[in-house]
Amino acid sequence: MDNPSEDSSDSPQQQPESPVNDDQRVYFVPYRWWKEAQESAPSDGKSATLYAAAPAPSYGGPMKIINNIFSPDVAFNLRREEESLSQSQENGEVGVSGRDYALVPGDIWLQALKWHSNSKAAAKNGKSFSATDEDIADVYPLQLRLSVLRETSSLGVRISKKDNTVECFRRACRIFSVDTEPLRIWDLSGRTALFFSDENNKILKDSQKQSEQDMLLELQVYGLSDSVKNKAKKDEMSMQYPNGSSFLMNGTGSGITSNLTRSSSSFSGGPCEAGTLGLTGLQNLGNTCFMNSALQCLAHTPKLVDYFLGDYKREINHDNPLGMNGEIASAFGDLLKKLWAPGATPVAPRTFKLKLAHFAPQFSGFNQHDSQELLAFLLDGLHEDLNRVKNKPYVEAKDGDDRPDEEIADEYWNNHLARNDSIIVDVCQGQYRSTLVCPVCKKVSIMFDPFMYLSLPLPSTSMRSMTVTVIKNGSDIQISDFTITVPKDGKLEDLIRALSTACSLDADETLLVAEIYNNRIIRYLEEPADSLSLIRDGDRLVAYQLHKGTEEAPLVVFTHQQIDEHYIYGKLTSNMKTFGIPLAAHSRVLTGSDIRSLYLQILTPFLVHNTAQADNLNCDRSATEVCTDSEVSTDMEPGNSIVNGIPESIAEEDTAEPLDMEFQFYLSDDKATFKGSEIVMNERLQSTDISGRLNILVSWSPKMLEQYNTGLFSSLPEVFKSGFFAKRPQESVSLYKCLEAFLKEEPLGPEDMWYCPACKQHRQATKKLDLWRLPEILVIHLKRFSYNRFLKNKLETYVDFPTHDLDLSSYLAYKDGKSSYRYMLYAISNHYGSMGGGHYTAFVHQGADRWYDFDDSHVYPISQDKLKTSAAYVLFYRRVEEI
Repeated sequence: MDNPSEDSSDSPQQQPESPVNDDQRVYFVPYRWWKEAQESAPSDGKSATLYAAAPAPSYGGPMKIINNIFSPDVAFNLRREEESLSQSQENGEVGVSGRDYALVPGDIWLQALKWHSNSKAAAKNGKSFSATDEDIADVYPLQLRLSVLRETSSLGVRISKKDNTVECFRRACRIFSVDTEPLRIWDLSGRTALFFSDENNKILKDSQKQSEQDMLLELQVYGLSDSVKNKAKKDEMSMQYPNGSSFLMNGTGSGITSNLTRSSSSFSGGPCEAGTLGLTGLQNLGNTCFMNSALQCLAHTPKLVDYFLGDYKREINHDNPLGMNGEIASAFGDLLKKLWAPGATPVAPRTFKLKLAHFAPQFSGFNQHDSQELLAFLLDGLHEDLNRVKNKPYVEAKDGDDRPDEEIADEYWNNHLARNDSIIVDVCQGQYRSTLVCPVCKKVSIMFDPFMYLSLPLPSTSMRSMTVTVIKNGSDIQISDFTITVPKDGKLEDLIRALSTACSLDADETLLVAEIYNNRIIRYLEEPADSLSLIRDGDRLVAYQLHKGTEEAPLVVFTHQQIDEHYIYGKLTSNMKTFGIPLAAHSRVLTGSDIRSLYLQILTPFLVHNTAQADNLNCDRSATEVCTDSEVSTDMEPGNSIVNGIPESIAEEDTAEPLDMEFQFYLSDDKATFKGSEIVMNERLQSTDISGRLNILVSWSPKMLEQYNTGLFSSLPEVFKSGFFAKRPQESVSLYKCLEAFLKEEPLGPEDMWYCPACKQHRQATKKLDLWRLPEILVIHLKRFSYNRFLKNKLETYVDFPTHDLDLSSYLAYKDGKSSYRYMLYAISNHYGSMGGGHYTAFVHQGADRWYDFDDSHVYPISQDKLKTSAAYVLFYRRVEEI
């Protein structure tokens, strides 16, 4: 069986290039579906022509019959009946059998389909909609290519397998079977009459003479219950046949054949249910996913869609100095109409992007931006462009003067509406109460301000995991890694406190924290008030566990280096390279010999003699202990004792040269980047060399590298491993907790001092916010991006937000008893990735329990259990009215 998915849909010889006029499109729907929907959107009362379908006789000769055995076509005749629509309606016959269909014009079909998608809401409001779930659960088109040939008094129709995909043809066989049940079609558009006109009859005959083929048309079938009966094959079908939307019949001369070029690609660039209104993607123009995500959420905001698909331009305020001469509103409205056009393919929002860049230069170019910032600008711009107030009066906010809050709130709101009145205010704006209290005179100031969206903090992001290596000095030196949890915005003292508990720090011990880079100490973290935000995930930290009683002695810090040989342009070159973790200890050193003895004492636990001993001494870092001096001496061969930290056998081998030549010690700066004078054994150090910290750079000979297991002090983990397979512990918080954090009382920052009218001074007052008036559309922005002087960070907290019943009744400071305080989620703007990059998508609710993922050009169905992720950034809720 051939697969027509690669067929003729793009074949130029079968598709004359003729423009399609939207006004001439005719759509094919079940008559019962149309009849119940038109109660909400009544037709203009045009008369209807009834056609009855009957099996078509076989024609085409023996060869045609043979072909039909292997590839049978669906063929039938449409014969005009004299019965009128009104007569059938009086008899109650229309739509009873479920085999009555209607041909309706595009504008009326658009209104009906929109009404159908909101059928549940319509039923709740007392509408008379009663179609079964099977009729409306999957309102998407079956796209068929069929041929129509005018006969004497009827239309001959054939649906061929060669012109359609396998699944489409199978469904056509089930829907258009006329052998078992009668089929009737009511033409409410008047288009079929064109097939019987002399002019079009001549065109048909001429076309047949030229191509010797029937005239090809494209049939769009909407709302048939057959789509539900085959749910198991839905995904397969959506992948197999070319989606898109075109027209059934075109009444303009040579345009009788359909232009299929633009419907040959998959709908919205992905395996989506084609033809459903609004499921149209937006092309990415270059890092414009942030814009596409915000636009798709607004493009599916209920009342905004109705408004911009209507006559919104009569409300454009061209004289508003705060507006943009209506250009943003016009560009947004034009874009919305393209997105909601029947059968639209992915739209390139170039015109809107140009207008946006013109009025908001921060969004010009092709850099990634914040979808919430774009949303805030766009809502404000649409409001000013559509502000119904032409001349804004001057209003002055008055003090409460101990009046009731209800009276003050209404006064503030009425003053706001006197200057701001638009569809954005009607739908998206609410009001909150702001209470300021002076910490000195206790003066209370109450104001009521409008809001367009709520920006909620994520309180669960207060903790952070950090891994630090602790080195404990002594005869049994220990190197251990500890992972602790500290406040993300905490101080160094929080890290020290948590680390002290983790490593069981004694009362007479202290911790000195240092940052290591390239095997050198680049800074010490000693100021308790230093912010932990200065420590990045990729940093490496060491905490030296030292005794408190030895602080008066200088801290001697040893940094290790070895010879590094490599070839450059075929020539062997060598230089000194640092390795390992710097080691430190408090000690009173007076001569070079003191320094050498201290270093050898620290290294004693890492000493090995042969490979077997090296294996025994290679302790597991996770065991928190490394090998001790006693373990080394036990494993030594008899008679091979330690001499000044060196095995006796080695000391004997080196009798020909001084033992101190195995290590060279040099004075250095605090970052071990400067190699100063060499320290001579048995010579006293100058007093200027011995201060609070003595930095020593130690050069290792190849022979000494063989005698010590340097791997035991060479591994240093990152503060947080952010590799591909590493995952942070998933933080979780409910949306209600975020709201509580937003509404809690807190002091103003030093940079946001409030001028107290009683004290006549700026005070660091306490501020408390309360929700007072809720909008019909509630936009909630989750503050995932944090900024400070030093770095930017994205918070990956998982927010558990309600999808069906967001109840805000307990968070309102005032209830009027009339409005509902329950909301339902209908869109999400998602951000995946980090601050430096990432990608935006949108999840959108499309009636019943159907959700779709809008990923630029691609639109895919998504299950409800996939909606809640740590990528959720902006949530869109609509009010649910109480029953």
